[in-house]
Amino acid sequence: MAPGSSVFKEVLESHLMSSDYEMGKAKSEAKSNSTSTKSSIGLSGKSGISSNNGVYELLGCPVCKNLMYPPIHQCPNGHTLCSHCKVEVHNICPSCHHDLGNIRCLALEKVAESLELPCRYQSLGCHDIFPYYTKLKHEQNCGFRPYNCPYAGSECSVMGDIPTLVAHLKDDHKVDMHDGCTFNHRYVKANPHEVENATWMLTVFNSFGRHFCLHFEAFQLGSAPVYMAFLRFMGDDNEAKKFSYSLEVGANGRKLIWQGIPRSIRDSHRKVRDSQDGLIIQRNLALYFSGGERQELKLRITGRIWREE
Repeated sequence: MAPGSSVFKEVLESHLMSSDYEMGKAKSEAKSNSTSTKSSIGLSGKSGISSNNGVYELLGCPVCKNLMYPPIHQCPNGHTLCSHCKVEVHNICPSCHHDLGNIRCLALEKVAESLELPCRYQSLGCHDIFPYYTKLKHEQNCGFRPYNCPYAGSECSVMGDIPTLVAHLKDDHKVDMHDGCTFNHRYVKANPHEVENATWMLTVFNSFGRHFCLHFEAFQLGSAPVYMAFLRFMGDDNEAKKFSYSLEVGANGRKLIWQGIPRSIRDSHRKVRDSQDGLIIQRNLALYFSGGERQELKLRITGRIWREE
């Protein structure tokens, strides 16, 4: 087996990750003092300012605790809540239980218009200030917002910066880590006729001082069982476009080659897979590449990553 080779295996159990954020944060801080953030951030965490600001507190929905944006609703007694929660509480005020009707709190909407607030990701490095009504749009695309864990094998809720996630993948998901810009992996499966969406493999490569996730998995493409390999970049899309990669698989005088640009982990694993943006191998062809009596999957995938000039 070549150096850096790996065995393609089925996952036997799901990882329950309800407390992984805290675990990942503690481990990463001990190693690199990097910053992470949890998926559920309180109201004061969203603002990055002190909760002593009374006007700002008034803009918090009492039901979901998120900031309210127009239309802001109020009951006849003056209790406010956001338009989403108005539907959730079936048009009944959660504070006094009066019928909400369709009263807008125009005064509070006008007050919000005059506010300027820091980005919710101020603690992660974004120090810009925004008018209240443009703050939300910025935060949806802020370059300092945390990344979701790129591990595809479970609904992992851990979020954080790249050093945090690298440590989390290594320590909690036991992902193989490799240095270098070339790879030569061998994937073996005893029963290639078992193709399930929950069959995958992830390897992380440290190349050019950045981290890349190599995915390999089996799933049904329509009614056809296929294997797919693709690369994701641990960073934003504008940085991912500075790199390219190639994947190659073959045997018996035949060869399949894929060349592309790694997708940012901002795009979910499922989104990349469903867009078929990678090397796709039909099962019959994969078994032909495996040789023998086609009773066992034995694929060797080689590839490299390079920086575009």
